[in-house]
Amino acid sequence: MAEKTAPEHELGAVLTTIEQHVTRMLTGLPNSPTALRVRFGDVAVETEWTAPVAAAPPPAAPVRPTDEPADDRSLHVRAPSVGVFYRAPEPGAEPFVSEGDVIRPGQQVAIVEAMKLMIPVKSEVHGEVVAVLKANGDPVEYDEPLLAVVPVD
Repeated sequence: MAEKTAPEHELGAVLTTIEQHVTRMLTGLPNSPTALRVRFGDVAVETEWTAPVAAAPPPAAPVRPTDEPADDRSLHVRAPSVGVFYRAPEPGAEPFVSEGDVIRPGQQVAIVEAMKLMIPVKSEVHGEVVAVLKANGDPVEYDEPLLAVVPVD
């Protein structure tokens, strides 16, 4: 008798949920782990690092010049995790968004890489990007502002 397996879309949804939970769990740890095992039923994923992951340097200064006044109406798109901020899907590619672009809720605007996981940064607001607050490759902390956005009606 053939073994029953979950349809691919269900497995993908389960793996995405696991990835999100594991990422949230790891961002709350005081030290970087050297090994990780995630098990779901008969499926297990194990990862081991031969050396502890180095601590991230302190956050870099915002890209916005200090003499530029902040817009009181601006909202922020924030980092979903501790990691490294990337403006484009791959090196050499055009950035997801730039200053002056209008973004919508659910639109991917950047990536945060955390322990080799590429976590999409999605907008929760509809508005115009008025400032990109981090440079490509900057380390970021959980909930740190990445983009300043002025809402559009």
